[in-house]
Amino acid sequence: MLTVDIDSNSGFCAGVIRAIGKAEEYLQAGTEEGRRLYSLGAIVHNDAELGRLINQGLVTIDKEDLEEMVDAQGEVLLIRAHGEPPQTYEKAGSLGFSIIDCTCPVVLKLQKRIKEAYDAHLKAGTGQIIIFGKIGHAEVLGLIGQTDGTAIVVENTIMLEDLIEDGTIRLDVPTEVFSQTTKSPAEYSRLCARLEEGMAQYNELSVERFKGRGLLNVHDTICSQVATRHERLSKFALEHDVIIFVSGKASSNGKVLCDLCKSLNIRTYHIDGPAEIKREWFRADDKVGVCGATSTPKWLLEETAEHILDLNKYVPAWEEKFADGEKTDNQ
Repeated sequence: MLTVDIDSNSGFCAGVIRAIGKAEEYLQAGTEEGRRLYSLGAIVHNDAELGRLINQGLVTIDKEDLEEMVDAQGEVLLIRAHGEPPQTYEKAGSLGFSIIDCTCPVVLKLQKRIKEAYDAHLKAGTGQIIIFGKIGHAEVLGLIGQTDGTAIVVENTIMLEDLIEDGTIRLDVPTEVFSQTTKSPAEYSRLCARLEEGMAQYNELSVERFKGRGLLNVHDTICSQVATRHERLSKFALEHDVIIFVSGKASSNGKVLCDLCKSLNIRTYHIDGPAEIKREWFRADDKVGVCGATSTPKWLLEETAEHILDLNKYVPAWEEKFADGEKTDNQ
């Protein structure tokens, strides 16, 4: 008999819950007057949840919209959990926006640490800052902004090698490394280990002797909630025959977590919502696991689980026989 479990650790992270809660609080307080709230970028990378908030009066704009505006007196702008560079606050303020800042506290702390490292390098007149993250991601843009655009963004070890080879990343100067808060801890560890090996080799030292020179400082900046989720999700993926991963395709965190599931369970399917589910993905006796990203609402996980059960309520006779171990004439 087919069963469906929902991963108890999936769903909105604390930062997203906080941002959505503040948006709803503001919008619901002005329901009668038709109050609207501008969000700079999608408050959450999930179309279903975003649609629910749009119906309440949320208006999503992008950086180009902000640049084209002339006067926003009396309007309110929400800064989502990803955070923004200092220039965004300056621009919004000059237009007259009131700001509801929903930057995740973990991201705010990371921004501060990067700014402090950048100021220290400026004072010393040397050094470089490397950020492990997705190029163009909203959080990463906010982090780069703390360094006046000088931080070097690296997406993977292959890119690291290329940047070392072309001289963009130097091996002979003090280096500070930070990670986007939602990246894979394992990938971050591999990238930092490779950089350490390269710097040690360049300085003609063993890795152990190089560690004491203080040339490389690796900061632990991945959100603890995200890091824990990787470990628990790995276990969840291995415990189930099929994994249905629910998240918006634009979610960086969703891609990382879904790839993790696929690496452990080949029968992993990435969907935006229940409508994408196909009956042929399941067998009569499958143990199905439903999980998602930090941008996936619990209610959508529940709807997905219900849809899978409804879809498999009536199992074709030949599948019932196959599940019971009976063989067909062709076997």
